[in-house]
Parts: sequence; C-alpha cells; structure tokens
Amino acid sequence: MLKAKWISYSLNFKFPAGTSRGVLVSKPSWFLKVIDLAEPDIFGIGEVSVIPGLSLDDEKSIGPALDALCSRINDYGRWLEEFGNSFPAICFGLETALTDLKSGGNRVFFKNTFTQGNKGIPVNGLIWMGNFEEMRQRISAKLSEGFRVIKLKVGAIDFESEVALLSEMRQLFSPDELTIRLDANGAFAPDMALEKLKRLSDYHIHSIEQPIKSGQHEQMAELCSKSPVPIALDEELIGVYDAEAKMNLLETLRPEYIILKPGLLGGFGHADEWIRIAEKLKIGWWATSALESNIGLNAIAQWTFNTSNPLTQGLGTGQLFHNNIGSPLEIRDALLYHNPENVWNLQPIL
Repeated sequence: MLKAKWISYSLNFKFPAGTSRGVLVSKPSWFLKVIDLAEPDIFGIGEVSVIPGLSLDDEKSIGPALDALCSRINDYGRWLEEFGNSFPAICFGLETALTDLKSGGNRVFFKNTFTQGNKGIPVNGLIWMGNFEEMRQRISAKLSEGFRVIKLKVGAIDFESEVALLSEMRQLFSPDELTIRLDANGAFAPDMALEKLKRLSDYHIHSIEQPIKSGQHEQMAELCSKSPVPIALDEELIGVYDAEAKMNLLETLRPEYIILKPGLLGGFGHADEWIRIAEKLKIGWWATSALESNIGLNAIAQWTFNTSNPLTQGLGTGQLFHNNIGSPLEIRDALLYHNPENVWNLQPIL
C-alpha cells in the first residue's frame, strides 16, 4: 500500500537569468514523496519542475492535480492514462519518486562508475542573457573554470552585440580550443532566421537550439535543410507523445540534433523513445535539465550517464540557485560528478 504527499518549493536564482522569453529570478518546483506503508521509513522523492512560458503543465493546476494523484496513488496508472499528457512534469516526478522508492530511497538509480564517484559527465558552461559587458564577464568566468564547451542564450540583446561577442570569443579561441553552442529559444523571426544563421556561421558555431518558435514546421524544415549552422530541436518536442508522431516530426524536419529535457517530455520513457527514433534517423542528441533542483538533476544525470552518450551535456545548472537542495552533485573541471561523500540535505522539502 502506497501513500504520497507533496510540497511546493521556490528556487531562487543567484542572478537574474535572461532568456528571449524574459528574465527569471525564481522558478517553482513541487516535490512528490511516496512511501510504502510496509516500510514507512523508506521513501522515494521526485521533482515536478516547470519553466513558466515553456512547460506544458499549467502552473495553477499542478497543486490540484497532485492532490488528485496522491489520493489515487495506489491506482496511479489510471491517473497517468487520464491526465498524464496534460502534466508531463508530474509524470517525470512520479516516475522518479517510484524509481527512488524501488531502489531503496537513497537517490541512486544505477550502480555504476558515475554514482560511485569515479567518472564525471562532460557539461557545457551556460551563459545567460544580459547586457554586453555582463555576458562578456560570464564567458570569461566559465572559461577560467575550465569549460571548453560554452552555450550562450541569444535573442534578448540586439543581434549586432551578440555577433560582436562571438567575434571576440573567436579571436581568443579557435574552434579546436572552444566549442560554441547557441540557444535562441525561438527568438528569430522566420523571414530573418536564415540570414542570421548565415552570419553566425562565420564563427564556427557547433549548433543552435530552436532558432524560431515551435509549431512552424514548414519554415523549420526549410531552415534545417538550408542552415549553415546545425539546428537542434528543443521546444518542438514538447507535447509529442505518440511514437508515430515523434517519427513524423523528425522525418519532416530533419534536424541535426534534438535536445532532451525528460521533465518537459513526460519522463524517461518518452526520452528513451526519442533517442531510439533519432538514432534510427541518424540524428544526434544530448540531454539538458529543465532548471530542476538537484533532486531532478540527479535523476537526469544518472539516466544520461547510463545511455553512454559521448557528447557534452547541458547538466551544469545545479549552481544556478542559492537555495538548491544539498546533494552529492558537484562540478569539477567542467565535469559533473556524483560524489558519494557529499550527503543529501532534504530537510527543506520534507
């Protein structure tokens, strides 16, 4: 017999985090705790994380939805059938909580060299939008920390200033010394996107995520076929659950890469299905967080390591919040480690 409860928690950024959709100073999360009454001292915990303006989950409906799920936790399969597609973040949180409970409630889902602390996951340094000087300082800081794959959020300041930043970076570091990824979060107008991508290609850009807003399939397919900068789909994947629909989307758009955020896609089952389809079509992929706390990030990191994907991942977001949940996760030399000597501090969410 299972029993479940939830708690809400606001994660506060260390600095205003700018994207083309606006500036984030905090973001909401909910934590779902599940116990088996046969062993009440053991519990599993999962995170329900949303990004306002991006997540499919309606923020105002999450509390009532979690109440309904908790009241039916012993029949959660039926709840998922009825409501899961409307609440992919809750699906991810439930999946993580149940897996944690089944694994003994210690937040270790896979026993491997990552969870043993012997190997790390290569992660990119994330540069949030700001004014020219702020972004310049943030880039310098990430480089001094040893990051050699940098991801810049673009689309908030004027395009010429962003080009000037890229030009400066390339004067200091060759493509062999520094890999540059961009994320536009759909900021480019479709009729101007290709021209901007051609200009960006002068700076040997590894890839750009979601140059135009999702749902514009004809324009996105054209960009994927013509862009000199490889395109990675991100927001485009949200809300696509059926395997045939996933295949049709990737066959139609033919991106070079897809970005997997399990918390926005409905959990690891959906993420695994995207991987199988992408690999069949010879489309690359990597994983990123959806700004989860260390609870969600820990689950995503363990899953990512278990896939043996060799690319640099977007999992360096645990340092963004000044009130994050204490965990074994740490970054050393641009690698994300799970250090077993660091203990969890779950007190703020229990």
